[in-house]
Amino acid sequence: MSGQIIKKGYRKYQIKASLGRGADGKRKYFTKTINGTRRQAEEYLNKVLHEISTGTFVYPSKDFFSDYISDWLENVAKPRVSNKTFRGYEQSVRLYLIPALGNTKLDKVSPDQIQSMYNKMFNNGLSSSTIKNAHAVLNSSLKQAVKWGKLYRNPAEYVDLPKSIKKEMKVLTPKEVMRFLDEATFSRMKPFFSLLLATCIRPGEALGLKWSDVSFDTNKITINRSLSRSGGKWTLVPPKTQKGRRLIPVPVTVMKDLLEHKNNQSEEAKSKSYKDQGFVFATGTGEPFSDRNIISRYFKPLLKSAGLPDIRLYDLRHTCATLLLSSGENIKVVSERLGHADVALTLNTYTHVLPDMQEEATAKLESLLFATNNEDE
Repeated sequence: MSGQIIKKGYRKYQIKASLGRGADGKRKYFTKTINGTRRQAEEYLNKVLHEISTGTFVYPSKDFFSDYISDWLENVAKPRVSNKTFRGYEQSVRLYLIPALGNTKLDKVSPDQIQSMYNKMFNNGLSSSTIKNAHAVLNSSLKQAVKWGKLYRNPAEYVDLPKSIKKEMKVLTPKEVMRFLDEATFSRMKPFFSLLLATCIRPGEALGLKWSDVSFDTNKITINRSLSRSGGKWTLVPPKTQKGRRLIPVPVTVMKDLLEHKNNQSEEAKSKSYKDQGFVFATGTGEPFSDRNIISRYFKPLLKSAGLPDIRLYDLRHTCATLLLSSGENIKVVSERLGHADVALTLNTYTHVLPDMQEEATAKLESLLFATNNEDE
């Protein structure tokens, strides 16, 4: 691999390294002016020649990280992810990545700089999941930079993420569920809450439910989509996995609530301002409900008036699964109702229930295997 040093003035040298021939057959060169001694110029030239020979050489980037990540967001990430996911990417870039790395040249972003950013985020009290989300965006964007030849390695691959601290899951006990539903008796959203507690579906899946998905003849609902909101707009998105599409039996009591709800909705639909879009849970104009409005106007006030713990709306799904598992229901059945892609995910999510299940299993084995011996004694 050839290279040369050309003196350009006092303490100024130009290095020139051959990059071989391009697609047009012409020889390509990398040149750079070094302000310093000839020895410094020789050291830099040797470094460049070594990188060229090992295939790790990339042209020094003229792009700042902020410019590159903004371009990547718009042209790479946006076309391939959902609107909701894209908003999350944008938030990570705006709040964490650009403030820490924005003024750094792309090829100068280093593992220790990234590690310092993550450590600072952790010390400022940000959760491990927030840091992991930011890392996922950064890692994906820099991986693309390697593919484009802007970097020869991805510095995000050489950092350590903070250890995940799993938050304790909050669920309602059977008695607390009864208190909650009793408090919600005259609430417009009572059928919505009952459905979450009886089916283990996600709030977004319930909000995306249409009357065509409800069978009053068989007492079953079909999950085909989920309602997603981003930037003040809503969209219907299909399940992420095939297991997400599922047929779920619904208790008769809940089906009666839904039928009464349907009749009330039919009266609202007579209004000229009502635009019927087929949603089971719709506002007075036929638009699907916003989960934020449900939480602030109905869910949180009901919890408070019933004197119950301050849980999330999503925790009604967790409550459903926990109650089923605690009652001895087969975990495969619960996993299918949840729409999990794998039973392992169910096991990992509901590990808090497993010790009690193991104790019950031990008691059953005692009865099955040793009952006769105990009776003889």
